[in-house]
Amino acid sequence: MAPNVLGNTLLLAEACIQPEDPNNNQIKANKSILNVRTTTEPTTIVTAKARVQVDELQKTDSSSSSSSSSTSSSYFQAALVWRNIIAFVYLHGGFLYGLYLAFTVAKGSTILLAFILGLFGAFGITAGAHRLWSHRSYKAKWPLRLILMISQTLAFQNSIYEWVRDHRVHHKFTDTDADPHNAKRGFFFSHIGWLMMKKHPDVREKGKTVDMADLETDPIVMFQKKYYAVLMPLFCFVIPTYLAYYFLDETFSNSWYIVAIFRYVLSLNGTWLVNSAAHIWGTKPYDRKISPTNNTFVAIAAVGEGWHNYHHVFPWDYKTSELGKYSTNFTTAVIDFFAKIGWAYDLKSVSDDMIKKRVLRTGDGTHTYSEEHLREKMVDYINNLDHDNENVVWGWDDHDMAEDDRRDATVSNKKD
Repeated sequence: MAPNVLGNTLLLAEACIQPEDPNNNQIKANKSILNVRTTTEPTTIVTAKARVQVDELQKTDSSSSSSSSSTSSSYFQAALVWRNIIAFVYLHGGFLYGLYLAFTVAKGSTILLAFILGLFGAFGITAGAHRLWSHRSYKAKWPLRLILMISQTLAFQNSIYEWVRDHRVHHKFTDTDADPHNAKRGFFFSHIGWLMMKKHPDVREKGKTVDMADLETDPIVMFQKKYYAVLMPLFCFVIPTYLAYYFLDETFSNSWYIVAIFRYVLSLNGTWLVNSAAHIWGTKPYDRKISPTNNTFVAIAAVGEGWHNYHHVFPWDYKTSELGKYSTNFTTAVIDFFAKIGWAYDLKSVSDDMIKKRVLRTGDGTHTYSEEHLREKMVDYINNLDHDNENVVWGWDDHDMAEDDRRDATVSNKKD
């Protein structure tokens, strides 16, 4: 979830790849030839000329390795997106300062406004960019799409168009080099590090193959894409700061660092946890062979997006989980509300039978269906036992009593 969180509007969210040494194959080939010659021919027939050739090849190998090391180092430095790194340092420093202000001098109404706007922006990501536009798990009438576009702009995680493109690539090529935030590269990379580096070429290539026709025919999405450079700073930073400063009579510093920066960074990290923590820690009730997990903490922090193992197995389910509790999936409650007033419709979900079949086929055994299945198998086993041939005994110490029964029996108040 949440690919390309900080994009080319202000910052570049890209991942890097190391180039291969163009001479590497030739060097390996030369060394291979040398190994064959020196191991198959007696050392007594190696001429002085051959020794000179060996020395020259070794010098070439050494200089090439040195050159390759220098090239890799300079390329790695070039692959870092320094304006992203500087921005993240400022943003997280501002987050800590905003947290300090919130506990010392800020008004309670200012803090409340920050959390309300943060929640509103989160729905733009979860209910909008993710469940509606990325996965088409439900449909929405234009008033709801407009609201979700505004809230998604407030969240500042790139335009809807770019967000969807990278997220569809993430699902199609999870944990490969084409995955923008490949979890196999570790927690830091999948959480924030991928935004500090240029994109892997595979991400770009696979991104070109994603069908985006549905978004290109949505006028609201394309309007945001066209004017994102204006809309994003206005909705994400200017308006939130102004609301606190003007309507709540808050200081400009408190308004900026709490309602704008603190709120923004908190929502970013909530989204990033889905990419990192929900690919590392948790259970895999539906598919034990993939990295996405079900993580309750992430589900709460990301207003319902932490049931990630389920989501990667059934990405078209508008609930992103089978759990009925809104407390750990508040986004579903919002979609259900708009469905009741007719603004959301064609809500897609998954049948219990489909879930059960998948759980029993690929789950890790933590699902209740797995436990029920084991109980059913045990009942079937007991019912199918050959009771007619079992030992019939009169009681303890009967010679026909099975040794297993003796061993498994419980004897209390036992005397020596």
